[in-house]
Amino acid sequence: MNELWVLLQYLFLGLFQGFTEPIPISSSGHLLLLRYLMDLENLKITFEGFLNFGSLLAVLLIYRKDIVRLTANSLRYIFKRNKEDASDFRFVLFLVIATIPAGLLGVLFEDWISATFSGNIRMVGITLFITGIALWIIRNLRGHKGEADITVKDAIIIGLAQAVSLLPGISRSGATIVGAMLLGLKQDTALRFSFLLYIPVSLGTMIFSVSDMLEDTGDVLWIPSLIALIGALIASYFALKWFMNIMKSGNLKYFAWYCVALSIIILFILT
Repeated sequence: MNELWVLLQYLFLGLFQGFTEPIPISSSGHLLLLRYLMDLENLKITFEGFLNFGSLLAVLLIYRKDIVRLTANSLRYIFKRNKEDASDFRFVLFLVIATIPAGLLGVLFEDWISATFSGNIRMVGITLFITGIALWIIRNLRGHKGEADITVKDAIIIGLAQAVSLLPGISRSGATIVGAMLLGLKQDTALRFSFLLYIPVSLGTMIFSVSDMLEDTGDVLWIPSLIALIGALIASYFALKWFMNIMKSGNLKYFAWYCVALSIIILFILT
């Protein structure tokens, strides 16, 4: 019975992480809130990073055609200089540029962020409020810039927005989409750029997490962890599909309301 309970706990954590990861409500902030409410102090940051791999697999599945196209056309441009493939090559290059700020700041300040904000539920309330206001600001924006219109400046700004999401409570998808739409990107372009940008960041997080888990094999429950990973994959897949429909229908305001309401509950009731 105890083993079954552990499996159910891990499955719940995987589903919870997977569902909150793609939508703009901050999975890291919600996991901190869950740890606070359920007294899960033994939930390690490395395990959270491991679960991100499930979300990564979901993103790869949903955007597989874009990934194949961008990879093939970029390689063809590099080796054959086919001008028709230049726009796809530039798009991939801008994804690389946008990855740098979060990657660099993550390496430099990851330990400080973990030490400062781990368990700081009040800070999550503040950052969720910021996320909600940012989503409210862009709720009616539609944009006019497609993939071919993105500039180096756009890539850098979106990358800096992603770096801000290192703080728990600041949604990664929310921050990058807000940044992209304020720069005039169309909704579908902003969404695609945001989640393709998630791939290198998630890969880096997963590599560090698995490395830490392998060094700590005595405390790792691998079968429950794999079940949690599968749960995260399934939940992320359907959550991202749902979020894509929300974006098309222009209903970001609901996420804004949710983030603000939750922040008020945290700040004035839970703390």
